Amino acid sequence: MAEQEPTPEQLAAMAAEIKEDECQVNYKPPAQKSLQEIQELDKDDESLRKYKETLLGNVSTLTDPKLPNVQVTKMTLVCDTAPGPLVLDLQGDLDSFKKNPFVLKEGVEYKIKISFKVNKEIVSGLKYVQQTFRKGVKVDKTDYMVGSYGPRPAEEYDYLTTAEEAPKGMLARGTYNIKSKFTDDDKHDHLSWEWSLTIKKDWKD
Repeated sequence: MAEQEPTPEQLAAMAAEIKEDECQVNYKPPAQKSLQEIQELDKDDESLRKYKETLLGNVSTLTDPKLPNVQVTKMTLVCDTAPGPLVLDLQGDLDSFKKNPFVLKEGVEYKIKISFKVNKEIVSGLKYVQQTFRKGVKVDKTDYMVGSYGPRPAEEYDYLTTAEEAPKGMLARGTYNIKSKFTDDDKHDHLSWEWSLTIKKDWKD
C-alpha cells in the first residue's frame, strides 16, 4: 500500500510548530588570544604555568601549517537498535550524501556525534547548527552549543548531541534533507554539509 504524502497544508503546519528562539542573548565573546600569547602570560608563575599545561596539554607538537585550525572529520548517527553503523566521512565527497540517505526506523531514539580536531589555536564557542527540510519546507532548526577546545592535533574530540526521537506515523515517513554547519563565536564556518534521512516503518521495508 502506497504511503500517504503530506499535503502542503500539513507541511506548513509542521513548519509552524517550530519554536524559533527569538530572544537575543546579550553575550559578547572574549577577545581571541593566540596560544603563544597565553603561554607568555604570567610565565614566571610556576603553578599557573603547570595549570595551563594541564588545560592545554603539550602544544609544542608541530602541525602542518596548511591544515585548518578546526577539522571536522566525521558525523555518526548513534542508535542502539540500528542494524549497522551510520557514519558520514566528512573528509570525502560531501556532495554524495544527499543521494545516499541514512535510513531510520520511525520513533527510534538516536544521537548525532560530531568528531573533530583542533590543530593550532584554542577555539571558543563552537556550535553545531542543523536545519531540517521536507519537500523544501523547513520543519526543524536546532542549535547545539559544543563549547571551547584547545589544540590536540593527534587526537579527535567527540561531541554528542542530546537524544532525538525520529518522527513516526504515516505522514512522518519519507525523506528529510538536512543542512548542517559547524561554526564558532566568530561565525567562522568550519564546515557545512548537506545530508538526507529517510524515515521508514522498519529498518528494511
